[in-house]
Amino acid sequence: MAPERDRTPIFWRLVRFGLLQMLRRSLRQSLLGREITLNGRPTRVFAVDLRALSRRIEPEARKLRPLAEFHRLELTGNRLMVELAVYTAAFYRVLLDFGLSRAEARQLVADTGWRVYARLLGIVSLPVRLATRDPGRRLRWTIGILLRFPFGAPGAPGYAVTPGYSGDDIQTHFTHCPPHSFIRRLIAAGDRGELAAFRASWCRYDWPGADLIAGDGMRGHYTRPRTLSDGDDLCDMCWRARAPATKRQTATRRQRAKQGKTGWKDNA
Repeated sequence: MAPERDRTPIFWRLVRFGLLQMLRRSLRQSLLGREITLNGRPTRVFAVDLRALSRRIEPEARKLRPLAEFHRLELTGNRLMVELAVYTAAFYRVLLDFGLSRAEARQLVADTGWRVYARLLGIVSLPVRLATRDPGRRLRWTIGILLRFPFGAPGAPGYAVTPGYSGDDIQTHFTHCPPHSFIRRLIAAGDRGELAAFRASWCRYDWPGADLIAGDGMRGHYTRPRTLSDGDDLCDMCWRARAPATKRQTATRRQRAKQGKTGWKDNA
């Protein structure tokens, strides 16, 4: 019997190809030469291992896509994010089948996914970072772009979000997240720890992501007390225009100010 013809539009086949290439590149950067525990024994990842892992990701993703319910998503950006979630879950399952523990697979998924996330975020935020050095403007303008694409919010089953402003800070209450919904459907069909892997990767990227966007060398531009993946009824995100200074950063600024007044420099 001839295999069933792939009826996916050419646009989405090209998107999947591009995402898979980014994932493979990040996989190589994250894993090549790294020590992992494979079937209970420590070993190093070689190029042959990377090729074996890479070949398994797309076939595993094809198994998971029926649960993605792409036909219910109105906006291209929403579907793009679910495509990324499919690859996240597929990569996690491939690592488990390869012989890694759940804990180590979660960490490798998070490390590899961060490289993809940071690269895409850098592309989106580049025009804003070139236009202004003000961290508050960088955050407001970049988040404004992202709320149009890919996080456009037509409501469930797509993203549902209520944005607001408090001074220079941006507040967004996400009450529905399509990638999270896909993961929930996936674990309902057979839980292998995918929600924990999703939480360790997708749900932890926003803190360093906000700091990258602001680009002022500070940390703490983002807060989120509640999270859908933790069982809460919303993700109440806040991007802070001005991050609170740490004691070390404050002391460094005071030292620099003192050096500027006295002309003394530490050449150690």
